[in-house]
Amino acid sequence: MNPVRRRDLAVLAVGLAVAAWILVRAWYGHFPPLDWWLPAPLAVLAIAEALGARTLRSRLRAEREARTAIRRGKPTAPETPRPVRPVEPMLVARLAVLAQASAYVGAAFAGIWAGFLAHVAPALNRLQAASGDTVSASLGVVAAAGLVAAALWLESVCRVPPASEDDEPAPGVHA
Repeated sequence: MNPVRRRDLAVLAVGLAVAAWILVRAWYGHFPPLDWWLPAPLAVLAIAEALGARTLRSRLRAEREARTAIRRGKPTAPETPRPVRPVEPMLVARLAVLAQASAYVGAAFAGIWAGFLAHVAPALNRLQAASGDTVSASLGVVAAAGLVAAALWLESVCRVPPASEDDEPAPGVHA
């Protein structure tokens, strides 16, 4: 599984921003007014992925520290009295796939909201509906960018760390 390329996300966002700007420019009068809560699902998903990344990072760090302490023959540190819950490898793989999909979805919505914002922001003085739509589009860009950032963070947490010199294969495993 390859990590998400930032360049691909940028190309997707810019391409959809241009397409959205063209479409909104042509048919803005036919759109219903945008409500401020429309980008809320993106924000909720971004918060959920950021919390998931934080939790997964701490669990993986605790598991690695426990493994390192066992390999070196040291008991677990006294500041961690409870046992370390192991992380399921399939959970990490599923979260990595979720993170990649969310990064692309966030980039797509960031482009769409940015294209909408590029049309309505300059029209604030001319159009009455543009003020509410500008707020919605601004919140959309922020929520979508937050989703991309959270997804990229979750993806980086899911990466397997490079092997160190101390790592030895498990008994019975031949390299």
